[in-house]
This record gives sequence, C-alpha cells and structure tokens, in this order.
Amino acid sequence: MTVIDIHTHMIPQAWLDLLQQDGGGYELKKTRAGQTAIHLAGAPFVTLMPEMFDYALRLQAMDAAGVDMAMLSLTGPNVFWGSRETGVKAARIANAAYAEAQKQYPDRIRWVASIPWEYPDDALAELARARSDGARGVAMLANIRGRDLIDPLFEPVWAEIDRQALPVFVHPTIPLGGEDMRLDEFSLATPVGFMVDTTLSFTRLILSGFLDRYPNLKLIAPHGGGTMPYLSGRFDRCYDTIPACRAAIKEKPSAYLRRIFYDTVVYEPRALAMCIDIAGADNVLYGTDFPHNVGDMAGILAMVRDLPQDQAGKVAGGNARRIFGL
Repeated sequence: MTVIDIHTHMIPQAWLDLLQQDGGGYELKKTRAGQTAIHLAGAPFVTLMPEMFDYALRLQAMDAAGVDMAMLSLTGPNVFWGSRETGVKAARIANAAYAEAQKQYPDRIRWVASIPWEYPDDALAELARARSDGARGVAMLANIRGRDLIDPLFEPVWAEIDRQALPVFVHPTIPLGGEDMRLDEFSLATPVGFMVDTTLSFTRLILSGFLDRYPNLKLIAPHGGGTMPYLSGRFDRCYDTIPACRAAIKEKPSAYLRRIFYDTVVYEPRALAMCIDIAGADNVLYGTDFPHNVGDMAGILAMVRDLPQDQAGKVAGGNARRIFGL
C-alpha cells in the first residue's frame, strides 16, 4: 500500500530569516513551555521543530513510520505578511527550496506552491514559475490577512487555478478576531482556532456559490475539514429553513461537502469514519501535520490501515495519486 502524506511541512531557513526581518505582526518568541514558536496576537501557532529544517531527519521519520512520499507545503503565515516585495520574495524562497528538495529526493518529495495572492499579477507569475519547477498544486491560508477567500481581489488567481484544475491545500491560520477570542489562553489556536478558521472559510466557499463558479478546483480542507463533517446536518437544516443559506447555491450544502477533499489529521478513528461517511472514501487523503508537535505519522497511519480494505488503500495514497497526478 503506497503511503503519501499530503499534509506535511518544511521551513526554509531563508524564509524564517525573512519573517524575522519583516514580521508584519508575527514574531518569534518562546512559549510558556520554553519552545520557540511563531506568534500572532500573542498566540503561538507554529512551534519550530528540528525536522522542519532537516531533510535527513524527515526521511528517517518517514522510514520509521512507513511513509513513502511527502507532499510539502509552507505552514502559516505562508507568504502573507509585510510588503508586496516581501510576499513575492517569501514565495520565491519557499518554492525554490521545495523544488530543490524534489530534485535531491525525487522518489520521496513532492510539493505545492505558495503564491502572493494579494497581488494577482505577481501570484500568477509565481504560479507559472512554480509549476515549471514541478509544483503539483497550491498552498494558501483559510483567510489572507483577514480577507475571505471569496474576495473579488482573488478572482483572477482562482480562474487560472480552476483552468488548470489544480489541488489547493487551504491551511488554517488565526481566524479574524483571534485576539478577542483570547486564543493565547491555553494555546487555543491549535485545538480550536484553526478549526474555526477552516469551518468559516469553507462554509463561505460553499454558501456563496463559489464551487459552482469554479467546478474544476480540488480544494483540500485539512484537519478533517475542521468541524464541517459534524455540522453537515445542521448546514442542510439551515438550507431548508433560512433563505440566506440557499440563495446562492444549487444543491444542499451536504452535496458540496462531497466536492471537497479532507485529510486524516483527526487523531480519532470515529472522527475519521465520520469524515469518510460524509465526504466519501474517494475524497479523504492521508495527512499528518508532521513535523508540528501535534503531528503523528505512525498513529494516523495506523488508523488508516484499520479502515475497511476498500477504503484504506484509497486514503493512504490512491486518492493522492489521482488528485495530484502522481
């Protein structure tokens, strides 16, 4: 059974250096546990781990867990901070680093590109460059400095990604209003804040009619889709009873949930089973969040292997091969 991890990160040192030089509200400091982490609004949300910078350590961990291939993406804040120049530079740094890693480890590493969405001309140019260097899709955040993904600013970029029918890995970040939510308390960004960001972002994508306008997109909602599978029935009930929830879409929200892709970063077999039940076994992909401190390649793979045989192979790697054209 081929195993492909579609939710896994590496951090180029030059990208981190740039973030420290021009953080745009992000800062690097110690957590209460003494670990170095990227913070926003006082909340730590990326704890820096050695495997984020060292490919030898990454490959050792993959071998130990039984993972064949990693689809690398840039974690938050991706390239969305600082000036236009900074955003373009950050994207080029990350994409060039991943392209080089794929050349060095062609049997183990693939990647998705980061692009400066806030500047559509630059984003399209970087997308073309990254695709020529081997990028298999695009990585972005569930909100871009407070802008929803349905913002008209992004339409030229979405149109080109839809034309190419590319996968888009939509990683959550601190949701809008995160400071008011006091996400710094108990480090709530990771267990709760990210789930809120994903759920709000994808619900807007569904209810706005976005998926009807861009039918070729392969949107990936990580962490099992946030809370969306659990809310499927509520979405449909609101569609039936609240006119605003059905004004812009052709089908019930649950139908659109089956047009989105999800990963396995849920840590709980019952949650994974529910995600597969709501989304379909063809729409769930093995992901681990490695090397974040919550990442668990072996534990999540064990959950996947315990799935019914007709599902396990699809989730472990078959779906990723199809979606990313591997």
